[in-house]
Amino acid sequence: MKRFYERVSVTQVEGAWQVSLDARPIRTQLGGQQLVPTQAMAELLAAEWRAQGEKIDPRSFVFRDLADFALDIIRPDRAAVIEKLLDYAGTDTLCYRADPDQPLYKRQQDLWEPLVKACEARHAIQFTRVSGIVHRVQSDETIAALRERLESEDDFTLAALLTNASLAASLIVPLAVLEDGADVPALFAAANAEEDWQAELWGWDTQAETVRAQRLEAFEKAAEFAAAARA
Repeated sequence: MKRFYERVSVTQVEGAWQVSLDARPIRTQLGGQQLVPTQAMAELLAAEWRAQGEKIDPRSFVFRDLADFALDIIRPDRAAVIEKLLDYAGTDTLCYRADPDQPLYKRQQDLWEPLVKACEARHAIQFTRVSGIVHRVQSDETIAALRERLESEDDFTLAALLTNASLAASLIVPLAVLEDGADVPALFAAANAEEDWQAELWGWDTQAETVRAQRLEAFEKAAEFAAAARA
């Protein structure tokens, strides 16, 4: 699509923030008002529109897609999204370790155990760790505490959490991203520990490196979006 606008502006409307193209407010992909909670988030959205050249690249609107997902999908049915996030807690990658006699186990312990313990301490919960791939159910008390935690978040933060939970196959990791001073690339590396371990053993190929870089970029952008929601 050819670029059809010249000026991108950010304005405050009804206690929220809105991006306009040549003074015409942008709407969500399902036709609703695209009103976001902070100026910081509106500026992220505006920057995507300002960055377009003569032709618009739909793939470059990562922040817009997150905002629209929050407004069009999450807001009408928050409970469904929270249940999806809790599914990641129930099968969290960080709780499934190699057998203790395997070399990978130490890597997992070093990278994962501090994150799991920190999450347990923050939320007064207990995760069950498993050696192997046989599923073990997390306790009702743990799931209930995590549900309460997620219910306290706004729709936009939930959108970021769901993105990063899918990339990390974990709820522990994206929750850690929300903490002050979080090292986002290090958290992604922790979630990607098994893939990185295999690559160290057998070598990276160009396609795998490209995919990893794309996933890291998506993870970092979701983290940036969450930070803007909470600004």
